[in-house]
Amino acid sequence: MQFVIITGMSGSGKSSAVNVLEDIGYYCVDNMPPELIPKFANICSQSDGKIDKVAFVVDIRGGDLFLKLQDTVKQLQGEGVSLKILFLDSSDDVIVRRYKETRRKHPLDEVSYGNIRKAIETEREILRPIKAQADFYIDTSRSSTAQFKERLYSIFLGNNEFMHIDVQSFGFKFGAMSEGDLVFDVRCLPNPFYVPELKNKTGLDKDVYDYVLSFDEAKVLLGKLTDLIDYLIPLYEKEGKSQLVIAFGCTGGKHRSVTFAEAVAEHLRKQGHRIRITHRDINNQ
Repeated sequence: MQFVIITGMSGSGKSSAVNVLEDIGYYCVDNMPPELIPKFANICSQSDGKIDKVAFVVDIRGGDLFLKLQDTVKQLQGEGVSLKILFLDSSDDVIVRRYKETRRKHPLDEVSYGNIRKAIETEREILRPIKAQADFYIDTSRSSTAQFKERLYSIFLGNNEFMHIDVQSFGFKFGAMSEGDLVFDVRCLPNPFYVPELKNKTGLDKDVYDYVLSFDEAKVLLGKLTDLIDYLIPLYEKEGKSQLVIAFGCTGGKHRSVTFAEAVAEHLRKQGHRIRITHRDINNQ
């Protein structure tokens, strides 16, 4: 049996995550009190395989009951239950905007006296311990619905015995990559943006890709980065990490970062790793 606990910041997309997991066969329970999860797991174990994948949304709406989540996780792990924690997050500004658009109250609205930013700050502090235990972390601030859905498919479909490696590119001018485990800045390399015939192309185009990697410093940097990543992956796997996010950033997220993300992803694919590649800002102006 597979159990997933979906938690994270209010307004970060937990309802959307439930919809995706239901589509791929998970039995989903929203706003589940943590102390009831082991009892529900026992019921599922007696269902003769009829319920073999379950996702629970557990968040701050549970009030004081939510504070029992860490104890519940420890209990389930001690009983040998296959359990993964998915933590969803978004930037403060995005969460504020989403609440304004929906006109809903934040779960901590009363204790924060209607101050949405104070509510967000308080929630972050409460969630800090469970965030540190998460197997999967997704920042939905800049993700489209399609990108979010694809990310969840990548995590929860297929062989879950191996670490998922997400290789991403981004542009610093659109914001740093907050969910990256390994974030590399490749703005030190010559920029194709200043080459007229390459300016409006991306690292997915062969002439841009070849241009970026034509410089000796780019070749040396790529070699050193792949050596470092190759060394680190087994260490992460040894520690039981389920997801590794490797991000490459340049100024606009179209040329150098895309090229390096593609090159490293291809290197990792050849070694048999499960790879998903995303170019966050490739279509941004």
